[in-house]
Order: sequence, then structure tokens, then C-alpha cells
Amino acid sequence: SILAVPRLPAFGAYVDYDGARGTARIDELSKWLGGADLTVGHTYLPGDRWSNIEGLPGFLDVWADWRRAREDRLFVLNVPMLERNEEGVSDRLVRVYLRRGAAGFYDHHFRALAERLVALNIPDTVIVLGWEMNGITYTHRCGPDPEAWKRYWNRIVTTMRSVPGQKFRFDFNPTRGKDAIPWPQCYPGDDTVDIIGMDSYDQPRGLSFDEQVSEPYGLQAHVDFAKEHGKPISYPEWGLFRNGDNPEYMRRMLGWMDEHKPLYNTLTDYCPHGVWQCDSNPKASEVYRQILTGRKDTGPTVPTPVPTDPTPEPTPEPPKPTEPPVTPPVTPPVPQPPANCAPLDLGDWVEYWMGGKLCLKFDWWSRSR
Repeated sequence: SILAVPRLPAFGAYVDYDGARGTARIDELSKWLGGADLTVGHTYLPGDRWSNIEGLPGFLDVWADWRRAREDRLFVLNVPMLERNEEGVSDRLVRVYLRRGAAGFYDHHFRALAERLVALNIPDTVIVLGWEMNGITYTHRCGPDPEAWKRYWNRIVTTMRSVPGQKFRFDFNPTRGKDAIPWPQCYPGDDTVDIIGMDSYDQPRGLSFDEQVSEPYGLQAHVDFAKEHGKPISYPEWGLFRNGDNPEYMRRMLGWMDEHKPLYNTLTDYCPHGVWQCDSNPKASEVYRQILTGRKDTGPTVPTPVPTDPTPEPTPEPPKPTEPPVTPPVTPPVPQPPANCAPLDLGDWVEYWMGGKLCLKFDWWSRSR
């Protein structure tokens, strides 16, 4: 008998945020890999100001041209949930911003982005929204107020899905491991998540690949969680890091993805993570090139003989790690103004230093009578 080889995962690499340079380098990387079929393009919207998060005119045009050139291509776009996204904003302000987002203050920015993507005729873009929310790197992190973060995510997705013509898929994408907060505490629900991703670099120093699989909230937990929720997986960011030029990691990670078949994966291809634009990892680079050279995403058409020998006894699966019980954080209520009091909008920074809003009493006259 024969067994069809399973469809290979769609793959690509993050090679540059700029459309012209990025798409050109995808072609060059494909040639380096002997004509391998890189069907995934990946870039990031700048998170410095809202106008860039809306998709500044001209920024996405070349990526849109690349996506439309072939029906089987996939365009992946990382979208920040908040401006000033890498400015080290305090937890106190993050909490304020998340609650404002959950209340709809920022809806118009995401509606504008959705309309721009539809107008560029790339309505099937994969939106990696608020990536690595379980860490502390970004202002759009979940930890300061997980409940507000989830409400805000749901509001963004609902807003973008309301735009006529859209076919977006939203990728919930934590970083591997516990980080600052266990990432399942940030999961906003199956109705607004289409893909469950994971950024998985070779870190921390000394952690073996087997430990990356079995650690709490690691690679196996990710696969199991996605299966439980009926969602495909992805690896929007992965690559070398703290353990240097590690060919074993490269071999095992590529094998892991071939086994578990993510919807897509994109290697982060710059130093210290990459293998093509980074000369620091020659051994891992050779493994990557050997395994992926000439690879085509052709689907389940190649037959493979199935051994007719007696089936050996199954190897017991190693026990999965037991996750510690998670106690949901207590979310303090959003402060409300006193009755008969009109709050004054003095701006984020004034309110931050004053510790809240000022309000103007409008019933003072009644007490004098």
C-alpha cells in the first residue's frame, strides 16, 4: 500500500520591513535555496504613532503587488495594538490605554487599516495582532490588565471584520514559555482568533530543544492548546539566538514544523537569528539550506511506500508537564466620576501625574437654596 506525503508547511522569512527590499530579498532567498517556493511574505507596521498603524499610504503597496502576483501566496502583517509601542511606557499608562481601547477610543484607527488593506486588494491578509503580548517588550502587552487586553483585542477584531470585503485571519501570537504572564491568560476567545501562533527563538542559553518542547507554555503546550480550540498553528517568528550557531536547534525546529504542519512559518532572517543575511551561523545555515533547498509546496501527491513488517510496539509518549494552577489576576475597577460630576479631559500625561481625572460639580447651585 501507499501513503500520500502530507502537505508541507508554507514558509518564508522576514527579510526586510520595506516592500521593495523585502520582496526582492524573498526572490534572492529562493534562489539561494535552489528555487524553493517561498509563498509567505511577512512585515510589520511601525508602532510609533497611530498614522503608521493605520498603514501609511505607500507603505504596503509593494507587498500588496507581491501578494496579488500569485494566488497561493500568503501575506502576514504584524499590527501593533497601541502607539508608542516600544517606548517603555509604564504599566500604569498601559492599563489606561488598554481600557480606553476596550471602550472604543481607538476603533477608527483599525477601521482605517482594514479599509486600506481591502482597497489594496489584499483582504485575506493574516493579521498578527498585538504579538508577544505575554512579555514586557511592547506597550500592547497583556500583563498590566489581561481582562482589558482581551476586551480590546475583541473590539479590534470586530471593528476590522465590519469592513465590507474583508477576509482577514487574526493570529494570536505569544512568545514561547511563561515570560511575564502565562499566555493562556491573555487568550481572547475562539470567536475572534483564527490562528494560534508562537514566536519561538533558541533561548534562553543552555535550554535544549527537548526542554523547549516540554517547558510550561512551550511548544507542546502550544500545539495541544490549538488542538483543544480547533485552530491551526503558526510560527511567525523563529530562529537562532542565545545558543549561537546551533545546527541541532535548526534541524529539530524544522522537523517539528514538518511534523505539526503550521499554516505558515517565517524565519527571522537577520543577526543573531538568521541564516542567509547573517554570517554568524554557518553550521545552522547549512542545515537550513540542505533541508529546504528546492522545496515546493505541492500538496499530498507524492506516494511513499508503507512498510509491511509487523508494527512495532508503540513508544510511550513522555509525560506532558503539569502546568501550575493559574489564578486569574484581580482587575481593579475602572475609576468612575462621582455622581453629579462632569469629568474634564486634561490629557493622558496630566491625568497620569495627578493620579486621575478632575471633575466639575454641576449641582453646587442647588445646595445654596
